[in-house]
Amino acid sequence: MSRQTDNFYNHFSFLYPVVDLFLKPQKHKLFQEINKLPTGQLLEIGVGNGSHLKLYKTHQVTGIDTSFSMLDTAKKHSTANIQLLQMNGEELLFPDQTFDYVILSHVIAVVDQPEKVLEETYRVLKPNGQIFILNHFTPNNWLRHIDKAFQVFSKAFHFKSVFHISNLTTIKKFTLLNEISFGQLSYFKLLIYKKA
Repeated sequence: MSRQTDNFYNHFSFLYPVVDLFLKPQKHKLFQEINKLPTGQLLEIGVGNGSHLKLYKTHQVTGIDTSFSMLDTAKKHSTANIQLLQMNGEELLFPDQTFDYVILSHVIAVVDQPEKVLEETYRVLKPNGQIFILNHFTPNNWLRHIDKAFQVFSKAFHFKSVFHISNLTTIKKFTLLNEISFGQLSYFKLLIYKKA
């Protein structure tokens, strides 16, 4: 991420509890899916303020974020099975094939280089490892016009209001296992992929 984006999230961290309330239903579904899986090494890219960390039940978790303010808050929620590191998801400092699972929860549309994040995710995933992408995706119905109208403002908040996962070429390296929607009028989906 750029220094400008880092600075934004360092200053934005005190408002994140409000965002958490908005995202809570989607995150609970994400953790239902994650906690059904066999125990493994899990990487969460963009761990944020870490208020959800207590929801990890079965895995050894490494959480990373570029924002030191977010990580300081996340440390208050950390448990024995969780390690927190300041790191950029576009330049992961882990060896190849380290993790069984990678989580990108409301991250892929806010990073500067989403292709790079996916490339790095592919590299650090073990064969048949899974990636969970929880995010807003621009729908094909009339709601897409709202996304387009909001593009003018979204840059100030460091996210892409118009976002289509199919536009990312690196996603083709993965096999889609499941697509979970949160309702017909919801922008959010949980996409679960396997490393091909």
